[in-house]
Amino acid sequence: MAEFTVSLSYEKAGAPWGDNARLSFTETGAVIHLADESPNERAISQAARKLDGLNLAGVTLTGEWQKEQQWAFALSFTRARNPASIEWADNSDKATLAQEYAALLFTRQLVNDTPEDLSPETLAQRAANWLQELGADKVTYSMTVGEALNDAGWVGIYNVGRGSERPPVMLELDFNPTGDSEAPVDAVLVGKGITFDSGGYSIKSSEGMLDMKCDMGGAATVTGALGLAITQGIQKRIKLILCCAENLISGHAYKLGDVLTYKNGVTVEVVNTDAEGRLVLADGLMAATETGAPLIIDAATLTGAAMVALGSDYHGVFSMDDNARAQMLEAAQQENERFWPLPLEPFHAERCPSAFADTANSRPMKGGGGGGASNAAGFLSRFVNPDGKGWVHLDLAAAYHGSPTPEMPVGATAKGIRAIARMLHNFK
Repeated sequence: MAEFTVSLSYEKAGAPWGDNARLSFTETGAVIHLADESPNERAISQAARKLDGLNLAGVTLTGEWQKEQQWAFALSFTRARNPASIEWADNSDKATLAQEYAALLFTRQLVNDTPEDLSPETLAQRAANWLQELGADKVTYSMTVGEALNDAGWVGIYNVGRGSERPPVMLELDFNPTGDSEAPVDAVLVGKGITFDSGGYSIKSSEGMLDMKCDMGGAATVTGALGLAITQGIQKRIKLILCCAENLISGHAYKLGDVLTYKNGVTVEVVNTDAEGRLVLADGLMAATETGAPLIIDAATLTGAAMVALGSDYHGVFSMDDNARAQMLEAAQQENERFWPLPLEPFHAERCPSAFADTANSRPMKGGGGGGASNAAGFLSRFVNPDGKGWVHLDLAAAYHGSPTPEMPVGATAKGIRAIARMLHNFK
């Protein structure tokens, strides 16, 4: 079968294609027409969506393409089901794009898989297997499963996941290229891995539950970012902690009014079983803090409030460390990924009060009330070092699209993997 080529042009399409047409076709493929010689990534994305609608088996990018133009095309052209292949333009960016695209495909596939196929144990194992393929003997890992979580004191992951017949899991993975088991840990990545979120007894509507296979998007994103950093040749010791569970209803599920006592002594009243992500992340953040790493990044599809604030275009960035926040935003800017800072101050830790515990896990009102994303971040701040130094919390509002847009296909986006990988390389 002849290859389908896609090229860029800064000339207008021929008259038969219509005024201001962004796309025209030739005997061998298509031409994307750009208004000027700026990157025009949005126009490329829209053209890529139209080309994807042709259900092509693959395309070859020909002619002059900038790296970010090719990446914009790939983000938009790669559909969730049976994605077409992409042959990159023949320039110096090919190898880099291939590395980044492999991480994107892994991340998207993990998020787009059905909740039946992706149990908590399966999520943890697939993440570990992929990273071992990339890092070989530099990667070791352990998994704490089911009742062993409760025995070890990881009460958040255990209680959120105990309502399911498929046990919850904490994955602790160590990428150590130094060969020295005593080498300091340079960074820890923590991911929310809720493989399906019914809301528990605070049950979601059917429509609200439909896309909840994506609630492990944080785990997928940090795994994809670490895999990308490994293929880029990073020489830092990095740990990955995935907090994996299904939030389901049963006679063994956790309930509203329960009080959980965490390993650091913090007691938490459950006032909303659908505010479960912060409960599992608390365990991961305590484990990360125990390593003494100077950088901790957690990522989660955590709050609807972040989506209200940012739409599905940006990831929210929270930190009480001005330096860490600035470096995270700089890494995102360098990678052309949209991250945006949202407020987090020490008082946010007190915004979910409880008469029965040190804090509640939310506020007993729809969506957790005003400032819900900041209040969730404030809850998490109880489980890192007191001043939050070196800690960055990412609320991944742009991780998933429940329906296609003119620029993006339905499903997982994998946005953020490049910025997090760069942060791992550059943080100081």
